[in-house]
Amino acid sequence: MLELRDVVKQCGERLERFRRSPRRLGEQNTKASLISPIIEALGWDLRDPDEVSHEYRRNSTENPVDYALLLLRTPKLFIEAKGLGENLDVPRWANQTIAYATAAGVEWVALTDGMEWRIYNAHAPVPIEQKLFRTVRIDDPEPAVELLSLLSKDNMRDNRIDELWNGFFVDRQVHAVLTSMFSETEPPAELVALLDRRLPRLTSDAIRTSLIRARASFDFPVPTGQSTPPSSASGNSSPRPSPTAAPTFTRTGTSTAGARRTRQAVTTQERLIKVTDMIAAGRLAPGATLHGDYRGITRRGELLADGQVRFHGQIYPSLSAAGRAVKMEDLGADAPESKTSTDGLGFWRTTDAISGDVVSVKEIRRRTARDADGD
Repeated sequence: MLELRDVVKQCGERLERFRRSPRRLGEQNTKASLISPIIEALGWDLRDPDEVSHEYRRNSTENPVDYALLLLRTPKLFIEAKGLGENLDVPRWANQTIAYATAAGVEWVALTDGMEWRIYNAHAPVPIEQKLFRTVRIDDPEPAVELLSLLSKDNMRDNRIDELWNGFFVDRQVHAVLTSMFSETEPPAELVALLDRRLPRLTSDAIRTSLIRARASFDFPVPTGQSTPPSSASGNSSPRPSPTAAPTFTRTGTSTAGARRTRQAVTTQERLIKVTDMIAAGRLAPGATLHGDYRGITRRGELLADGQVRFHGQIYPSLSAAGRAVKMEDLGADAPESKTSTDGLGFWRTTDAISGDVVSVKEIRRRTARDADGD
C-alpha cells in the first residue's frame, strides 16, 4: 500500500488533468479516483465492510452516507462525498451529514469533493459554522497530509484528533475574546484599569489612547514536548497540526489557517454606514441569525428589516443595545456600564449575504464601504 504522501501527490496530479478536461467528473468517479485512494492510504480496508461501510445507513428509511469508517464495527467517522468542483459551501451538505452523525453518535465528519477536505466535530456544543475544525486542499500537499493523517485508522483508534480539537476549542474562544478586546472602537474599561494599576506613571487617558492605536495579534503555537501523531500506515511522523490552524469563523472553503487578525482603522465612510444601509446593499439579510460570544457561550439574536435586533423575545434598537443586553443577562441589571458597554458591530457575527461567509457585522460594514468605493 502506498504512503499517504505519495497518494496525495498522485491525486494532485490527477486533479490537474481533470481540470483541463471539458468533461465533468461525477461523484462516483470522484470517489473512485480521488477519495477512496486517500481512505486506503490512511490504513482503512475498503474491501472489509467491518472497517469501511459504503453507502452506510442505520436503517432503510434514511439517506446513506457515502463512507462510514468503523472500529470494532462501530462508526467513528462519516465521509460525505461530492463530485469534483461541487460547491461545498451549500449549507445542506454539511448540515445533513452533521445532523445524521449526531443522531448516530458519530463525532467526526468529513465533507469532500476530492480536492478539498473539510473536517467537522459533529458533537461540539457550538453553532454549526463553528463545528468546522480544519480545511485543506489536495493541491497543497503538506497541510493535506498533516490533517488527513489524523483520520488514519491508527490515529482514530488513539483519538489523536480529539486531543487537538480540545486544545483548539479552548484556544478559539480565548482568541475571540482577546481579539474583540483590541478590535472595539473603545477599549474595555477593565483592560484600561488593569494597565492603569501596572503603569502608575501614566494617566488612564494616555493608556486608553494607546490602546486605541494598538494593533494586536494573537498566536497559539503547539506547546513544546508534545508528541506528534504518526502519519497513516506508513510509520512516518508528520508535525502535529496547530490547534489554531483552522478556519474558525468562515465557511468559504478558503482556509484561514494561521491567519493573524489585526485591527483595521475605521474610515469616515465606514462610520457613516448604518445597518439599514448594509441591508439595502444586500450584504445583510433581514431575519439573519446573529451570533455573539460572551464568556464562552454563543448567544443568538435575529436581525430585523429595520436594523433592530430581537434577542430573547425583546426588540433592541441597535446591535450595541442587544450586545449590552447579552452582558446584562449574565452580569445582572445592576452591572456598571463599564462592564456592559458593547461595540455591537464587533460583538455580533452573521452571514455576509453576498459572499456567504460568517464574519462580524463590522467586517460586513467594511465590505459595504469597499463596494461603494468601487461604484
